Amino acid sequence: MTNAEYQEAVEWLFVQAPNYQIEGIKAYKPGLDNITKLCAFFDNPQDKIKCIHIGGTNGKGSTSNMLASVLQESGYKVGLYNSPHLIDFTERIKVNGDNCDKEFVFEFIKKLKTIPSDILPSFFEFTTIMAFEYFLQQKVDYAIIEVGLGGRLDSTNIIKPLVSAITNVQLDHQNILGNTIEEIAREKAGIVKSGISIITGDENEIVKNIIEEKAKQENSPFTDASLILTPLLSDLKGYYQQKNIKVVVALVEELRKQNLNISEEDLKKGLLNVYKNTNFIGRWFEFSQKPLTICDTAHNQAGLEQVFSQLNTIKKHKHMVLGFVNDKKIDEVLALLPKDVTYYFTKPSVDRGRNPQEYEDLLINAKIFYKIFETVQDAYLSAKQSATDEDLIFIGGSNFIVGDFFQKNLRRKD
Repeated sequence: MTNAEYQEAVEWLFVQAPNYQIEGIKAYKPGLDNITKLCAFFDNPQDKIKCIHIGGTNGKGSTSNMLASVLQESGYKVGLYNSPHLIDFTERIKVNGDNCDKEFVFEFIKKLKTIPSDILPSFFEFTTIMAFEYFLQQKVDYAIIEVGLGGRLDSTNIIKPLVSAITNVQLDHQNILGNTIEEIAREKAGIVKSGISIITGDENEIVKNIIEEKAKQENSPFTDASLILTPLLSDLKGYYQQKNIKVVVALVEELRKQNLNISEEDLKKGLLNVYKNTNFIGRWFEFSQKPLTICDTAHNQAGLEQVFSQLNTIKKHKHMVLGFVNDKKIDEVLALLPKDVTYYFTKPSVDRGRNPQEYEDLLINAKIFYKIFETVQDAYLSAKQSATDEDLIFIGGSNFIVGDFFQKNLRRKD
Protein backbone atom coordinates (compact mmCIF):
# COMPACT_ATOMS: atom_id res chain seq x y z
CA MET A 1 0.00 0.00 0.00
CA THR A 2 1.37 3.39 -0.99
CA ASN A 3 0.51 6.61 0.81
CA ALA A 4 -1.41 7.71 -2.28
CA GLU A 5 -3.49 4.51 -2.18
CA TYR A 6 -4.22 5.07 1.50
CA GLN A 7 -5.29 8.68 0.91
CA GLU A 8 -7.49 7.59 -1.98
CA ALA A 9 -9.18 4.95 0.21
CA VAL A 10 -9.86 7.42 3.04
CA GLU A 11 -11.15 9.95 0.54
CA TRP A 12 -13.60 7.31 -0.71
CA LEU A 13 -14.85 6.98 2.86
CA PHE A 14 -15.55 10.71 3.09
CA VAL A 15 -17.07 11.01 -0.39
CA GLN A 16 -19.27 7.91 -0.17
CA ALA A 17 -20.67 8.70 3.23
CA PRO A 18 -20.18 12.31 4.31
CA ASN A 19 -20.88 13.00 7.96
CA TYR A 20 -22.14 16.54 7.54
CA GLN A 21 -24.80 18.39 5.63
CA ILE A 22 -23.75 19.01 2.04
CA GLU A 23 -25.81 21.02 -0.43
CA GLY A 24 -28.78 20.94 1.92
CA ILE A 25 -28.92 17.15 2.18
CA LYS A 26 -28.54 15.93 5.74
CA ALA A 27 -26.05 13.04 5.65
CA TYR A 28 -26.20 12.42 9.39
CA LYS A 29 -28.31 9.29 9.86
CA PRO A 30 -29.69 8.88 13.39
CA GLY A 31 -30.89 5.47 14.44
CA LEU A 32 -29.41 2.03 15.07
CA ASP A 33 -30.76 0.12 12.05
CA ASN A 34 -27.72 0.65 9.84
CA ILE A 35 -25.11 0.06 12.53
CA THR A 36 -26.98 -3.08 13.67
CA LYS A 37 -26.86 -4.52 10.14
CA LEU A 38 -23.26 -3.39 9.69
CA CYS A 39 -22.11 -4.99 12.94
CA ALA A 40 -23.97 -8.19 12.09
CA PHE A 41 -22.19 -8.32 8.71
CA PHE A 42 -18.86 -8.28 10.60
CA ASP A 43 -20.08 -10.82 13.19
CA ASN A 44 -20.73 -8.25 15.94
CA PRO A 45 -17.21 -7.40 17.13
CA GLN A 46 -18.65 -4.92 19.67
CA ASP A 47 -20.04 -7.85 21.69
CA LYS A 48 -16.57 -9.37 22.00
CA ILE A 49 -14.83 -6.40 23.63
CA LYS A 50 -15.30 -4.79 27.04
CA CYS A 51 -16.45 -1.20 26.53
CA ILE A 52 -16.87 2.00 28.52
CA HIS A 53 -19.28 4.57 27.03
CA ILE A 54 -18.65 8.32 27.37
CA GLY A 55 -21.20 10.91 26.22
CA GLY A 56 -21.96 14.57 26.87
CA THR A 57 -21.87 17.91 25.09
CA ASN A 58 -18.45 19.10 26.26
CA GLY A 59 -15.64 17.20 27.93
CA LYS A 60 -16.28 13.71 26.60
CA GLY A 61 -13.05 13.71 24.59
CA SER A 62 -10.97 14.93 27.55
CA THR A 63 -12.69 12.52 29.95
CA SER A 64 -12.21 9.51 27.68
CA ASN A 65 -8.53 10.34 27.15
CA MET A 66 -7.96 10.85 30.88
CA LEU A 67 -9.57 7.50 31.64
CA ALA A 68 -7.54 5.79 28.91
CA SER A 69 -4.36 7.21 30.43
CA VAL A 70 -5.34 5.95 33.89
CA LEU A 71 -6.07 2.45 32.60
CA GLN A 72 -2.77 2.42 30.68
CA GLU A 73 -0.91 3.36 33.87
CA SER A 74 -2.69 0.39 35.48
CA GLY A 75 -1.14 -1.92 32.88
CA TYR A 76 -4.15 -2.47 30.66
CA LYS A 77 -4.20 -2.43 26.86
CA VAL A 78 -6.72 0.28 26.03
CA GLY A 79 -8.63 1.07 22.85
CA LEU A 80 -9.89 4.64 22.43
CA TYR A 81 -12.45 5.85 19.90
CA ASN A 82 -12.77 9.65 19.57
CA SER A 83 -14.03 12.13 17.01
CA PRO A 84 -13.39 14.22 15.08
CA HIS A 85 -9.75 13.92 14.07
CA LEU A 86 -7.57 17.03 13.86
CA ILE A 87 -4.71 15.95 11.57
CA ASP A 88 -5.11 12.38 10.34
CA PHE A 89 -8.10 10.05 10.15
CA THR A 90 -6.29 7.38 12.19
CA GLU A 91 -6.41 9.61 15.31
CA ARG A 92 -10.02 8.50 15.74
CA ILE A 93 -9.00 4.94 16.64
CA LYS A 94 -6.09 4.42 19.04
CA VAL A 95 -4.59 1.63 21.11
CA ASN A 96 -2.43 2.73 24.04
CA GLY A 97 -2.04 6.14 22.44
CA ASP A 98 -0.91 4.85 19.04
CA ASN A 99 -3.04 5.73 16.02
CA CYS A 100 -4.78 2.96 14.14
CA ASP A 101 -2.53 1.24 11.62
CA LYS A 102 -2.98 2.72 8.13
CA GLU A 103 -2.64 -0.69 6.50
CA PHE A 104 -5.62 -1.89 8.59
CA VAL A 105 -7.66 1.16 7.52
CA PHE A 106 -6.82 0.54 3.87
CA GLU A 107 -7.73 -3.16 3.99
CA PHE A 108 -10.88 -2.56 6.05
CA ILE A 109 -12.17 0.02 3.58
CA LYS A 110 -11.84 -2.69 0.92
CA LYS A 111 -14.16 -4.85 3.03
CA LEU A 112 -16.59 -1.96 3.51
CA LYS A 113 -16.98 -1.75 -0.25
CA THR A 114 -18.39 -5.31 -0.24
CA ILE A 115 -21.26 -4.77 2.22
CA PRO A 116 -24.80 -5.59 1.02
CA SER A 117 -26.54 -2.83 -0.91
CA ASP A 118 -29.37 -2.60 1.60
CA ILE A 119 -26.92 -1.22 4.21
CA LEU A 120 -26.29 2.47 3.56
CA PRO A 121 -24.06 3.63 6.41
CA SER A 122 -23.08 7.18 7.31
CA PHE A 123 -19.41 8.10 7.61
CA PHE A 124 -19.59 7.78 11.39
CA GLU A 125 -21.18 4.33 11.19
CA PHE A 126 -18.33 3.22 8.93
CA THR A 127 -15.71 4.49 11.38
CA THR A 128 -17.54 2.99 14.37
CA ILE A 129 -17.52 -0.54 12.98
CA MET A 130 -13.89 -0.01 11.95
CA ALA A 131 -13.02 0.86 15.57
CA PHE A 132 -14.82 -2.20 16.96
CA GLU A 133 -13.05 -4.50 14.51
CA TYR A 134 -9.63 -2.94 15.19
CA PHE A 135 -9.99 -3.20 18.96
CA LEU A 136 -11.01 -6.86 18.63
CA GLN A 137 -8.07 -7.59 16.34
CA GLN A 138 -5.68 -5.81 18.73
CA LYS A 139 -7.05 -7.81 21.68
CA VAL A 140 -7.54 -4.74 23.87
CA ASP A 141 -8.46 -5.27 27.51
CA TYR A 142 -10.89 -2.35 27.46
CA ALA A 143 -12.24 0.00 24.79
CA ILE A 144 -13.37 3.51 25.67
CA ILE A 145 -16.04 4.59 23.20
CA GLU A 146 -16.92 8.28 22.85
CA VAL A 147 -20.43 9.10 21.64
CA GLY A 148 -20.41 10.84 18.27
CA LEU A 149 -23.52 13.03 18.57
CA GLY A 150 -26.39 12.91 21.04
CA GLY A 151 -26.67 9.43 22.48
CA ARG A 152 -30.00 7.66 22.05
CA LEU A 153 -29.70 7.34 18.27
CA ASP A 154 -25.91 7.48 18.00
CA SER A 155 -24.30 4.47 16.34
CA THR A 156 -22.04 3.87 19.36
CA ASN A 157 -25.18 3.11 21.37
CA ILE A 158 -25.11 -0.43 20.04
CA ILE A 159 -22.55 -1.39 22.71
CA LYS A 160 -23.29 -2.98 26.09
CA PRO A 161 -20.77 -1.16 28.28
CA LEU A 162 -19.40 -1.90 31.74
CA VAL A 163 -20.29 1.67 32.75
CA SER A 164 -21.47 4.85 31.03
CA ALA A 165 -20.92 8.54 31.73
CA ILE A 166 -22.49 11.79 30.56
CA THR A 167 -20.06 14.62 31.26
CA ASN A 168 -22.57 17.47 30.87
CA VAL A 169 -25.40 18.74 28.69
CA GLN A 170 -25.29 22.10 26.90
CA LEU A 171 -26.95 23.66 23.86
CA ASP A 172 -25.27 22.31 20.73
CA HIS A 173 -26.43 20.68 17.49
CA GLN A 174 -29.95 21.94 18.20
CA ASN A 175 -30.93 21.26 14.57
CA ILE A 176 -30.61 17.54 15.35
CA LEU A 177 -30.96 17.08 19.13
CA GLY A 178 -33.58 19.66 20.09
CA ASN A 179 -33.79 23.31 21.01
CA THR A 180 -33.85 23.06 24.81
CA ILE A 181 -31.56 21.67 27.49
CA GLU A 182 -34.34 19.27 28.50
CA GLU A 183 -34.70 17.86 24.98
CA ILE A 184 -30.95 17.46 24.55
CA ALA A 185 -30.58 15.88 28.01
CA ARG A 186 -33.16 13.24 27.09
CA GLU A 187 -31.22 12.42 23.92
CA LYS A 188 -27.95 12.17 25.89
CA ALA A 189 -29.65 10.02 28.54
CA GLY A 190 -30.47 7.53 25.79
CA ILE A 191 -27.12 5.82 26.49
CA VAL A 192 -28.41 4.71 29.92
CA LYS A 193 -28.88 0.94 29.75
CA SER A 194 -30.65 -1.52 31.98
CA GLY A 195 -28.68 -2.31 35.12
CA ILE A 196 -25.53 -0.53 33.94
CA SER A 197 -24.16 2.27 36.14
CA ILE A 198 -24.47 5.81 34.80
CA ILE A 199 -22.34 8.75 35.98
CA THR A 200 -22.85 12.43 35.26
CA GLY A 201 -20.71 15.46 36.02
CA ASP A 202 -23.37 18.02 35.16
CA GLU A 203 -24.13 20.57 37.89
CA ASN A 204 -27.49 21.58 36.40
CA GLU A 205 -30.29 20.13 38.55
CA ILE A 206 -32.63 19.90 35.55
CA VAL A 207 -30.11 17.78 33.64
CA LYS A 208 -29.27 15.63 36.66
CA ASN A 209 -32.94 14.93 37.31
CA ILE A 210 -33.54 13.83 33.72
CA ILE A 211 -30.56 11.46 33.76
CA GLU A 212 -31.41 10.14 37.24
CA GLU A 213 -35.02 9.53 36.22
CA LYS A 214 -33.85 7.56 33.18
CA ALA A 215 -31.51 5.59 35.47
CA LYS A 216 -34.45 4.72 37.75
CA GLN A 217 -36.49 3.55 34.74
CA GLU A 218 -33.62 1.28 33.68
CA ASN A 219 -32.78 0.15 37.23
CA SER A 220 -29.29 1.57 36.73
CA PRO A 221 -27.13 2.85 39.59
CA PHE A 222 -26.72 6.65 39.33
CA THR A 223 -23.70 8.67 40.48
CA ASP A 224 -23.55 12.47 40.68
CA ALA A 225 -19.84 13.10 40.10
CA SER A 226 -20.27 16.87 40.52
CA LEU A 227 -20.41 16.27 44.30
CA ILE A 228 -16.97 14.63 44.39
CA LEU A 229 -14.19 16.56 46.11
CA THR A 230 -10.74 15.65 44.86
CA PRO A 231 -7.28 17.26 44.97
CA LEU A 232 -6.20 15.43 41.82
CA LEU A 233 -4.81 17.43 38.89
CA SER A 234 -4.18 16.75 35.21
CA ASP A 235 -1.64 17.85 32.64
CA LEU A 236 -4.65 19.01 30.62
CA LYS A 237 -4.53 22.63 31.80
CA GLY A 238 -7.95 24.05 31.02
CA TYR A 239 -9.75 25.12 34.19
CA TYR A 240 -12.78 23.21 32.90
CA GLN A 241 -10.84 19.95 33.26
CA GLN A 242 -11.51 19.93 37.01
CA LYS A 243 -15.10 18.93 36.26
CA ASN A 244 -13.94 16.17 33.92
CA ILE A 245 -11.51 14.86 36.54
CA LYS A 246 -14.46 14.29 38.89
CA VAL A 247 -16.16 12.14 36.24
CA VAL A 248 -12.95 10.12 35.79
CA VAL A 249 -12.69 9.57 39.56
CA ALA A 250 -16.28 8.29 39.60
CA LEU A 251 -15.61 6.02 36.61
CA VAL A 252 -12.54 4.57 38.32
CA GLU A 253 -14.54 3.90 41.49
CA GLU A 254 -17.14 2.00 39.47
CA LEU A 255 -14.51 0.02 37.53
CA ARG A 256 -12.83 -0.95 40.80
CA LYS A 257 -16.17 -2.42 41.91
CA GLN A 258 -15.94 -4.55 38.75
CA ASN A 259 -12.54 -5.86 39.88
CA LEU A 260 -10.28 -3.66 37.74
CA ASN A 261 -6.99 -3.18 39.54
CA ILE A 262 -6.47 0.60 39.54
CA SER A 263 -4.34 1.99 42.37
CA GLU A 264 -4.44 5.56 43.65
CA GLU A 265 -0.96 6.02 42.18
CA ASP A 266 -2.19 4.78 38.79
CA LEU A 267 -5.06 7.28 38.97
CA LYS A 268 -2.75 10.15 39.91
CA LYS A 269 -0.11 9.33 37.27
CA GLY A 270 -2.72 8.67 34.61
CA LEU A 271 -4.28 12.11 35.07
CA LEU A 272 -0.86 13.79 34.99
CA ASN A 273 0.34 12.00 31.84
CA VAL A 274 -2.57 12.23 29.43
CA TYR A 275 -0.56 13.90 26.64
CA LYS A 276 2.22 11.32 26.88
CA ASN A 277 -0.02 8.27 27.19
CA THR A 278 -2.72 9.08 24.63
CA ASN A 279 -1.19 11.78 22.39
CA PHE A 280 -4.30 13.88 23.04
CA ILE A 281 -4.07 17.43 21.69
CA GLY A 282 -6.37 20.35 21.07
CA ARG A 283 -7.65 21.15 24.58
CA TRP A 284 -5.92 24.24 26.01
CA PHE A 285 -2.88 23.14 24.01
CA GLU A 286 0.14 25.43 24.42
CA PHE A 287 1.74 25.35 21.00
CA SER A 288 4.50 27.86 21.79
CA GLN A 289 5.63 30.22 24.56
CA LYS A 290 6.96 33.28 22.71
CA PRO A 291 4.41 34.44 21.98
CA LEU A 292 2.24 32.22 24.15
CA THR A 293 0.05 30.44 21.58
CA ILE A 294 -2.94 28.44 22.82
CA CYS A 295 -5.27 26.23 20.77
CA ASP A 296 -8.62 24.97 22.06
CA THR A 297 -11.37 23.16 20.19
CA ALA A 298 -14.23 24.57 22.29
CA HIS A 299 -16.91 25.40 19.72
CA ASN A 300 -20.25 25.99 21.44
CA GLN A 301 -21.38 28.79 23.70
CA ALA A 302 -20.81 26.93 26.97
CA GLY A 303 -17.36 25.70 25.96
CA LEU A 304 -16.23 29.06 24.62
CA GLU A 305 -17.47 30.85 27.75
CA GLN A 306 -15.14 28.70 29.86
CA VAL A 307 -12.18 29.17 27.53
CA PHE A 308 -12.65 32.94 27.25
CA SER A 309 -13.01 33.18 31.02
CA GLN A 310 -9.64 31.48 31.47
CA LEU A 311 -8.06 33.63 28.76
CA ASN A 312 -9.27 36.73 30.60
CA THR A 313 -7.15 35.75 33.62
CA ILE A 314 -3.99 36.08 31.51
CA LYS A 315 -2.85 39.69 31.48
CA LYS A 316 -1.45 39.88 27.97
CA HIS A 317 -2.62 41.59 24.80
CA LYS A 318 -4.48 38.95 22.84
CA HIS A 319 -4.71 38.06 19.16
CA MET A 320 -7.57 35.65 18.43
CA VAL A 321 -7.79 33.54 15.28
CA LEU A 322 -11.40 32.40 15.08
CA GLY A 323 -13.68 30.60 12.64
CA PHE A 324 -16.97 28.73 12.76
CA VAL A 325 -19.14 26.21 10.92
CA ASN A 326 -22.57 26.83 9.43
CA ASP A 327 -24.73 25.55 12.28
CA LYS A 328 -23.24 27.83 14.95
CA LYS A 329 -25.20 30.85 16.18
CA ILE A 330 -22.56 33.48 15.51
CA ASP A 331 -24.40 36.27 17.32
CA GLU A 332 -24.33 34.30 20.58
CA VAL A 333 -20.60 33.65 20.24
CA LEU A 334 -19.80 37.27 19.37
CA ALA A 335 -21.60 38.40 22.52
CA LEU A 336 -18.91 36.57 24.50
CA LEU A 337 -15.94 38.27 22.84
CA PRO A 338 -13.90 40.77 24.85
CA LYS A 339 -13.42 44.14 23.14
CA ASP A 340 -9.70 44.79 23.81
CA VAL A 341 -8.50 42.02 21.48
CA THR A 342 -7.26 41.92 17.88
CA TYR A 343 -9.35 39.42 15.91
CA TYR A 344 -8.46 37.42 12.81
CA PHE A 345 -11.55 35.72 11.35
CA THR A 346 -11.30 32.96 8.79
CA LYS A 347 -13.20 30.00 7.35
CA PRO A 348 -12.52 26.37 8.32
CA SER A 349 -11.46 24.39 5.25
CA VAL A 350 -14.36 21.89 5.53
CA ASP A 351 -17.43 22.16 3.31
CA ARG A 352 -19.63 23.39 6.14
CA GLY A 353 -17.15 26.09 7.18
CA ARG A 354 -18.71 29.55 7.24
CA ASN A 355 -17.13 32.46 5.37
CA PRO A 356 -16.70 35.42 7.77
CA GLN A 357 -17.91 37.79 5.05
CA GLU A 358 -21.36 36.21 5.54
CA TYR A 359 -21.51 37.51 9.12
CA GLU A 360 -19.39 40.64 8.77
CA ASP A 361 -22.40 42.82 9.62
CA LEU A 362 -22.39 41.18 13.05
CA LEU A 363 -18.66 41.87 13.41
CA ILE A 364 -19.24 45.53 12.61
CA ASN A 365 -22.06 45.76 15.14
CA ALA A 366 -19.87 44.06 17.77
CA LYS A 367 -17.48 47.05 17.57
CA ILE A 368 -14.34 44.91 17.67
CA PHE A 369 -11.08 45.34 15.77
CA TYR A 370 -10.86 42.57 13.19
CA LYS A 371 -9.48 41.42 9.86
CA ILE A 372 -10.75 38.64 7.58
CA PHE A 373 -8.46 36.06 5.99
CA GLU A 374 -8.81 33.42 3.30
CA THR A 375 -7.23 30.58 5.31
CA VAL A 376 -6.39 29.71 8.91
CA GLN A 377 -2.69 29.80 8.06
CA ASP A 378 -2.97 33.29 6.60
CA ALA A 379 -4.77 34.44 9.74
CA TYR A 380 -2.20 32.82 12.05
CA LEU A 381 0.81 34.23 10.19
CA SER A 382 -0.72 37.70 10.34
CA ALA A 383 -1.34 37.34 14.07
CA LYS A 384 2.18 36.05 14.60
CA GLN A 385 3.64 38.98 12.67
CA SER A 386 1.60 41.48 14.68
CA ALA A 387 2.18 39.91 18.10
CA THR A 388 5.16 40.62 20.34
CA ASP A 389 6.80 37.89 22.41
CA GLU A 390 4.81 39.13 25.40
CA ASP A 391 1.43 38.83 23.66
CA LEU A 392 -0.93 35.85 23.46
CA ILE A 393 -2.31 34.20 20.32
CA PHE A 394 -5.44 32.07 20.63
CA ILE A 395 -6.64 29.74 17.86
CA GLY A 396 -10.12 28.22 18.04
CA GLY A 397 -13.87 28.52 17.53
CA SER A 398 -14.11 25.15 15.81
CA ASN A 399 -12.44 21.73 15.81
CA PHE A 400 -11.69 22.37 12.17
CA ILE A 401 -9.90 25.69 12.76
CA VAL A 402 -7.57 23.94 15.21
CA GLY A 403 -7.20 21.01 12.83
CA ASP A 404 -6.28 23.31 9.93
CA PHE A 405 -3.70 25.02 12.14
CA PHE A 406 -2.15 21.74 13.31
CA GLN A 407 -1.97 20.34 9.79
CA LYS A 408 0.14 23.31 8.70
CA ASN A 409 2.24 23.83 11.82
CA LEU A 410 2.36 21.01 14.35
CA ARG A 411 4.59 18.64 12.42
CA ARG A 412 7.06 21.41 11.72
CA LYS A 413 7.16 22.54 15.32
CA ASP A 414 10.69 22.67 16.81
